Amino acid sequence: MTTVRWSHELAEQLSWHWAEQLRPRLAGLTDEEFFWEPVDGCWNVRRRGTGAAPIAAGSGEFTVDFAFPQPEPPPVTTIGWRLGHLIVGVFGLRVAHHFGGPAVDYDSHDYAGTADRALAQLDAGYAAWMAGVRGLDEAALARPCGAPEAFPEAPMAALVLHIHREVIHHGAEIALLRDLWRDR
Repeated sequence: MTTVRWSHELAEQLSWHWAEQLRPRLAGLTDEEFFWEPVDGCWNVRRRGTGAAPIAAGSGEFTVDFAFPQPEPPPVTTIGWRLGHLIVGVFGLRVAHHFGGPAVDYDSHDYAGTADRALAQLDAGYAAWMAGVRGLDEAALARPCGAPEAFPEAPMAALVLHIHREVIHHGAEIALLRDLWRDR
């Protein structure tokens, strides 16, 4: 009987997508694309004090537009905004909560004001997440993921799958925005 190494299989799900699809699609991202607003009213990454959204989250020179509760329908978000979401809300928070990474949240994060800096932050978040996932054994994957997750009783394996779906989903949105930018 073959033994399935589940942490390896879960890590491979995202690492294949990252290496073969998502990260190559981000190569050559320009600052113009990063900030491009394809429609009026986009949520974006902006210099502090220049946004019109109800909330400008972030600790540095750049902030992200936000509102709570989120408007219906939600605003279209830019590549910069979506990268910030992946960096903070998808990788950063989970690495901090589950793998001993530095504390981060939308208000305390120092958002990138360039595409290159955002991609460096994304790469670091991905690397930290993948190191954590690769370090999970069978018992850790079966253990409830706990607070502050939305479903604290769910096993850690379910959270890993959710995070991978989020990266694939938002990565596809970014790829589409790059296509629209190219052919605008």
